[in-house]
Amino acid sequence: MSDVDALVDAIAKRVAGQLGVTLPTSATTYGTGRRDAGMDPTQPCDATDATCTGCGYCTTRKEGVVDTLVSIGASRIASTAGGVKPREDLAGMIDHTILKPEATRAELEKVCAEARQWRFATVCVNASNIPLVAKLLDGSGVKPIAVVGFPLGAMTATAKAFEAREAVRNGAREIDMVINIGALKNKDYATVLDDICRVVAASRPYPVKVILETAGLSNDEKIVGCALSKAAGAAFVKTATGFGPGGATVEDIQLMRRIVGADIGVKASGGVRTTEDAKKMLEAGADRIGASASVAIVTGGTSNSKY
Repeated sequence: MSDVDALVDAIAKRVAGQLGVTLPTSATTYGTGRRDAGMDPTQPCDATDATCTGCGYCTTRKEGVVDTLVSIGASRIASTAGGVKPREDLAGMIDHTILKPEATRAELEKVCAEARQWRFATVCVNASNIPLVAKLLDGSGVKPIAVVGFPLGAMTATAKAFEAREAVRNGAREIDMVINIGALKNKDYATVLDDICRVVAASRPYPVKVILETAGLSNDEKIVGCALSKAAGAAFVKTATGFGPGGATVEDIQLMRRIVGADIGVKASGGVRTTEDAKKMLEAGADRIGASASVAIVTGGTSNSKY
């Protein structure tokens, strides 16, 4: 176990003890690689076509399965070395975003039309706009995302869970929640964990991304926020709301990826406006991009968007 893994486990166990709860099963339980008896699942599979047991965990010989998973919305496939072909579909890794409070119906319709045209992964909107966006995206394969506790993260866990549950009922298929920033800074980790756990439970079976607002955190706070998000069963950690003190940086993406490992996703959001910006984030370890400048990113154009 690496020092980072040990830190994550130590934080999770300490907070679980304070809460007196059993944490959700981590994605690491499922692991990767071959599951033949007596074999180390962390090592690359060396089976030949003749000796392959068809264990079901190998992506090397199951490219069709990988393609199917990606087509239905998977943004990251766990595997040991040598298996997964690189994904070159930049548009399919973008959450096309419109979160300004004054967004009109016409603007929402435009964003959804762009998402259908360019095949973006999702459209990310405020929860009140989910019924319309879900209807506009129906049958397209593009998922509606609702933000929860947005943009401050300072509401109660009960309120966030209710908002997430209602968003899912209205058609949201991913939830992006804002962490309780004040509790994190106050080292009230039990409250932070409970907050995330409640939203994760309320959003099932759909994935939750935890927005850390990294520009306002110290490195230690970023590490703890990532560790708690992972322990609570979040599917992604995310840099920023776009309404805070700053956006995604290469350094923050690298740190977040190092903390969460390959088990969950990392979303770069805030200030990603060009193709070059997006590629830098992906190279740093992001596997999802949140942007309102999505069309400019995939076409190589420019955008004046602040988000």
